[in-house]
Amino acid sequence: MPKAHSYPRRALLAGAAATLATPALGQAPWPNRPVRMIVPWPAGGAADLTGRIYANALSQKTGQPFVVENRGGATGTIGEQAMIQAPADGYTIMNESTPISITPALMRDLPFSPLREFQPVFQTMSVPQLLLLNPAVPARTVPELIELLRRSGGNVAAGSSGIGSMQHLVLELFLRGARVTANHIPYRGGGPALSDLLAGSIQMYFGNVNSAVEQVRSGSLRALAHTAGTPRINAFPDLPALSETLPGFETAEWNGIFVRVGTPAEIVSRLSALLNEIVVEPAVQQTLRNGDLTAGPNTPEQFSAFFRAQTEKWQKFITEAGIRLE
Repeated sequence: MPKAHSYPRRALLAGAAATLATPALGQAPWPNRPVRMIVPWPAGGAADLTGRIYANALSQKTGQPFVVENRGGATGTIGEQAMIQAPADGYTIMNESTPISITPALMRDLPFSPLREFQPVFQTMSVPQLLLLNPAVPARTVPELIELLRRSGGNVAAGSSGIGSMQHLVLELFLRGARVTANHIPYRGGGPALSDLLAGSIQMYFGNVNSAVEQVRSGSLRALAHTAGTPRINAFPDLPALSETLPGFETAEWNGIFVRVGTPAEIVSRLSALLNEIVVEPAVQQTLRNGDLTAGPNTPEQFSAFFRAQTEKWQKFITEAGIRLE
């Protein structure tokens, strides 16, 4: 499980013991009307799937509808701006993903700061990447691939789901860590990149575990390693961690629930308590596992620290690597 969920026992117990909000005299407890959940990505993706899992469970627990609203476009910033325009009253929440920690470094003209505008409440899932090869590539271990890349002089075609995407950043992190080069081919999304990897038009690609499970199991693609911060992952228990070759290498895509900064603390506490109850429910855990996603209890303080660390990590790396949106 990625370290994003490796929380101290004392902190978890404190989060689990958080009391539900006590409403002021004459006020009904939150939520007493429908809640909008903005997902800044199109329907059908991992953020949408995760958002709907939690929205459905929140609706069942509270008796109030939690309605998912997909506001895709501009690497999540359209949905984020819609969130900024909503009142900080807990009736608009957001399930956002990893790019919220990346885009501030890529989009220098971004008119807002996610760190200043959004209060992290709960990390809803994490999923590591797989280092994937077309089976025609004559490398069966990470050291063999590094040697192949070294000998090729940058001629191996490595795809990504777009410049500045998580898949691109993980690729660059790998290449810099291994001190090798490759021919980066950016695509407009992970689907086209994965299709070209299957066809042999590109030779390597970092894809989320849940995006390539069937292709790896069928032998259509070869997985060399995973990027989680644990020795093994559930989907492929025999697959080594990339950190076994490149010490300290760890990345994962993640999703999390945010509210507007300024949302009353008692609402944040209640939402956090509800989400921590939901995440340990067997049905929710099974649904997440079906999508090869990982989630566990966490607190707003822990998720806030993780979010800030991710933002600082990618800001530093993007600046050092000189990555720019075209």
